[in-house]
Amino acid sequence: MKLLQAMAGAEFGGAEAFFTRLAIALTRAGVEQHAVIRRNAARSELLLRGGVQPVQLPFGGRLDFYTPFALKREIKSFAPDVVLTWMNRATSHCPTGDFVHVGRLGGYYDLKYYRNCQHLIANTEDISDYAVRSGWPQDRIHYLPDFVNSERMEPASRSQLFTPKNAPLVLAMGRLHKNKAFDVLLEAMTKVPDAYLWLAGEGPLRQELEAQAERLAVKPRVRFLGWRADTAALLAACDVFVCPSRHEPLGNVVIEGWAQGVPVVATDSLGPGTLIDNMNNGVLVPVDDAVQLGRALRGVLEEDGELRGRLGEAGHAAYLERFTEEIVVARYLEFLNQVAA
Repeated sequence: MKLLQAMAGAEFGGAEAFFTRLAIALTRAGVEQHAVIRRNAARSELLLRGGVQPVQLPFGGRLDFYTPFALKREIKSFAPDVVLTWMNRATSHCPTGDFVHVGRLGGYYDLKYYRNCQHLIANTEDISDYAVRSGWPQDRIHYLPDFVNSERMEPASRSQLFTPKNAPLVLAMGRLHKNKAFDVLLEAMTKVPDAYLWLAGEGPLRQELEAQAERLAVKPRVRFLGWRADTAALLAACDVFVCPSRHEPLGNVVIEGWAQGVPVVATDSLGPGTLIDNMNNGVLVPVDDAVQLGRALRGVLEEDGELRGRLGEAGHAAYLERFTEEIVVARYLEFLNQVAA
């Protein structure tokens, strides 16, 4: 079975990171594979190190006539059994041909871009239901979850990030975008006066969030880290991981926290609310409620360690049950072989 994957994503993002992990994992599993990506030197280097040879194309706007032609040429040359396209732009650029076209949904996308697909992959059951409600046949929608890496790393250096060795440490990760509600998290940090916050991510709201931290007088305890590749090291250094999102279809970051055995506090947005069993493998609070979020963080941090340990262990057990590379790659292989046949 030959697979061509096309990803025209942003420089950073959860779907982009999972695409890279999956492409490398499928290569390790023996899939003959070709990757076409939007120009991105860092992503290309990661794929090359993982044994995947990428072709980089512009994937521009309406006036980009080169990318559809070049993608068609790559497909014709490689002659795949299955073409898997990620998100709207790569999917709409994909030509028809003698292959099975599969589109991958990581959110509630406009399905007009997917009308030429034979099958869709949804990374949550609710997105799968959304596609069915939108008119797709149920037997052509397939729920396949994401996986995250569980490799442990040495904790990131607190001293290099000007963080006291014994201070309670909260970690958050994600694109600095309205949907992620980091503005609410900064407000919540005023309710946790002794704790420091590491915020790993980039996005359009960085200056606005830094100004808000200054206004709230929490800036001395907040570190804006930018986009980081060493998430396991950051998680190893923190005491609690927080996902404050207003809108989160899946919540890969929750699974990343679970994979490292870190206690997770999250808002009850769709993805985290589906994943987390409150007070068992994580703590859920209402969306957009800085008071409750601060109270939950303070409660987890101020316990004697028993609650943090119990949440971390239960979260890790949930990860081992559903979201390991071995489990998810096996499901992808089963699906790809099925549709290719």
